[in-house]
Parts: sequence; structure tokens; C-alpha cells
Amino acid sequence: MCGRYSLTLGAADLAERFDAAPPDGWEPRYNCAPGQDLPVLADDAPDEFRRMTWGYTPPWADESFDLINARVETVDEKRTFAEAFESRRCLVPADGFYEWSDHVGEKRPYRVAFEDDRAFAMAGVHAVWEPPTPGRQAGLGEWGGGSADGDGDAADERVEAFAVLTTEPNDRVADLHHRMAVVLPRERERDWLAGDLGKADLLEPYPGDDLRWYPVSTRVNSPANDDPSLVDPVDSDGDADAGA
Repeated sequence: MCGRYSLTLGAADLAERFDAAPPDGWEPRYNCAPGQDLPVLADDAPDEFRRMTWGYTPPWADESFDLINARVETVDEKRTFAEAFESRRCLVPADGFYEWSDHVGEKRPYRVAFEDDRAFAMAGVHAVWEPPTPGRQAGLGEWGGGSADGDGDAADERVEAFAVLTTEPNDRVADLHHRMAVVLPRERERDWLAGDLGKADLLEPYPGDDLRWYPVSTRVNSPANDDPSLVDPVDSDGDADAGA
């Protein structure tokens, strides 16, 4: 799965890498976590980043799902994701993601990144969900005279959110976890947004040849921690260079 990632580029570097305007007030993030508002590039506005909540709910749901991942093997079959897979795609920028593994006998976090720490894009889907209120059923609009408080305005309750697609891991990541994020080749990122990549194009994981993983501080366990030291390697039973 993909349950935490880093995006340490500053605003100017983020804009240059993805040829898109950065979100207002953007600062590097070292511990992006579910429930947070994070920058994505969506298919309906591919030239500017906007913030979405990490934790997807389909528009028709009567309660929040908060799904952080979607399995690429079934994303076009499940009602929850099928429509978004066809028409609501996004790029989720990152420069590393975290996995927790007990392969050395103690479960601890590891960061997976390219050898040169370059940024990349994960394939995602997005949707806008409006929580139901008395007199309104999700996906059906208002009936019965508006919201319970009489103002009839639920726009500020709408949640625009995303989920990251996952697939089988490559040989490198398989040592840590049985799933990994769908990392897109740079030359195919815009193809994903344009709808030119199908499920068959995403099943094969990104090759692990130029990826590395290494142990990081257990401080990354808490989303409250978000500082540069979280991406630094730490010693793990004398094997600080594991996976490099």
C-alpha cells in the first residue's frame, strides 16, 4: 500500500518539474499523511496544482469512505472507483514513500526513493463528495426545502479528495511490502491525465533498478512530525545502507 510519502521540493522546483503553478503557500513536506490537504494535478486543470484531501469518497456515498488507495487490478470494476478511473484522474507528486517492514525482526519505517532523490508522480483518482444533510441524499441534490439550518448552502462542506493507485511491488520494494504505489514514467504522466493509459499499462510496477530503500526514524510514525530529519537514513542494527 501507500500510506505515507514525502514531497520535499520547494514551490519553484515543484512548478519547474511538473510545468504547473504550485499551490499557494506551498512548503516542503516530509511526512504527507492521510487526512491532510496535499497538492495534486487533476485532469480538469492540468496546469495548476490544487490541494485535495488524501482519503477518497465517491460522490454517491452516504458516509465518508476515506480510502487512501485503490487497487489497479480492480479499479475499473469496483463501483467506488470505476467512474473516477475513467474521467477523474490526477497526478500525486512525491519524491519518496514510506513502508513499514519487519524484515530485520523489528517492524520499522523505511523510505523508498530514487537513487538521486528526484521527484516522480503517482497515479491517482479524485472526486468531490458532499456529506448528506437532512433533506438531501448524497448524489441526488436537495429535496424538502434545503439544509437543516435553513441556509441551503453546503458548498463549504464539500470534500475534494484523492486516492493513490497501487499495484504489485517490483523486486526491490517486495522486500518491504506486498503492494506499492503506481509510479508513472515521466514521459507517461500526461498520458495518464489525458486518459490514454488503461489498466493494462499500470499493472507492471515501475522497475526497481534505480530505486533504493533505507531505514528512517520512527518519528515518521506520527503525522504530527514533519521536518527534514525524517528523510535522513538512520542505523538499523548496524545496517544503515540496507537496500541501497
